[in-house]
Amino acid sequence: MRKFDIIVIGSGSGLEVSSDLSDEGWSVAVIEEGPFGGTCLNRGCIPSKLLIHCADVMQTVQNAARFGIHAKVERIDWPFIVNRAFEEVDADAAMIERGNRQSENIEVFKGRGRFTGPKTLEVNGEQLTAETVLIAAGARPWVPEIPGLTQTPYVTSDEALRLPEQPKRLTVVGGGYIAAELAHFFGALGTEVTIIHRRRTMLREEDDEIARRFTEVYQRRFNMVLDSQVSGVSSKDGEITVAVTTPDGPKTITSDTLLMATGRVPNTDILDVGKTGVAVNQRGYVKTDEFLQTNVPGIWALGDIVGRYLLKHSANLEAAYATNNILNPDNPAAVDYHAMPHAVFASPQVASVGMTEEEAEGRGASYVTASYNYSDTAYGASIEDKDGFVKVLADPGSGDILGCHIIGTDAATLIQEAANAMRLRLGVDAITQSIYVHPALPEVVQRAFGQLPLE
Repeated sequence: MRKFDIIVIGSGSGLEVSSDLSDEGWSVAVIEEGPFGGTCLNRGCIPSKLLIHCADVMQTVQNAARFGIHAKVERIDWPFIVNRAFEEVDADAAMIERGNRQSENIEVFKGRGRFTGPKTLEVNGEQLTAETVLIAAGARPWVPEIPGLTQTPYVTSDEALRLPEQPKRLTVVGGGYIAAELAHFFGALGTEVTIIHRRRTMLREEDDEIARRFTEVYQRRFNMVLDSQVSGVSSKDGEITVAVTTPDGPKTITSDTLLMATGRVPNTDILDVGKTGVAVNQRGYVKTDEFLQTNVPGIWALGDIVGRYLLKHSANLEAAYATNNILNPDNPAAVDYHAMPHAVFASPQVASVGMTEEEAEGRGASYVTASYNYSDTAYGASIEDKDGFVKVLADPGSGDILGCHIIGTDAATLIQEAANAMRLRLGVDAITQSIYVHPALPEVVQRAFGQLPLE
């Protein structure tokens, strides 16, 4: 039995904690079965954005004629596009692992860890134990049970980012951010994309007005089969057939590639966390208190496996709190998740922070709302973004910002000013009284807040 001061399971944001504690002289065991860097670096935000930028470049070329520039694309170098992304990603993952192996107080265990008893894990036949354990092992794609699926070749987001050849026709099952981003990537580069979604709008977590506008744009770009259920799938001679029950009756869709983008599940079952007494919720996510400690003293958890926000920046925030609370158990700090922003890197981009109007209504909050179109600003008109708009919510009495929701060009960048103001608990006037560069695109955010009918 090998004994350490702390065992860290997962090499994503958990490494922030292991690094800090090793600097404090703790002996650290890091358990990781795959490439170092976690989901974000290897299978998520980093490679997907490297790939999606190529789609954005393609759209710029495709839309050039509206600005009097006539251009054409001679060919798509698919291997170059994929290799460009993963040469960098794989090099970074190797560098992170090498750095951990060279650290004086860290020992790396490359393999799948599983709890075998209280604060005890087995990795590659070796038993490890520690008084402090950090569970940061993330989540993985979830695929529903569909007749014929187990006999049909399909990919999830894990494999879709590394396809050796570009699909000619792609069927996407799902309507969340992963489906939206990957449909944009493949579709902009010339793949014929069909999206099957069980709801009437995509991006159900977004404000309803944003979700409706996004769905409208995607209906112009792709073949959308909405408010529909997949009833079965089959494959023959390289062609995949998806049977769908739609409001208009049964329908079949054929393609050469099937992408299941139907959600994610935590890796608690793989870890067998019940063996160490850690409680999980009905969806399998680890339960923690406000300090990130589980029901078992000395066992902590953060990131996707906790399930509060499946976002890298949320996991990094939690890592800072986890380090503090592990080192200062008598004076822990509760994680402050206030003003957690997120973005969807599709086309159009979507970004949000705070409450949606539906959430405000559900909570009985006192609020007012206003919107402003990109096209009603000088820069928005110059780039001809006719779909983009900003929607904001605030308390009419105090002027507190309750939410900001953006769809359109550079939404992921524009959301930051609202997120910063909310994070610092500043009111609407922090934005309306600021001096904005004219005629830059951020004016659309300021003008939206300026439309609010405050008391």
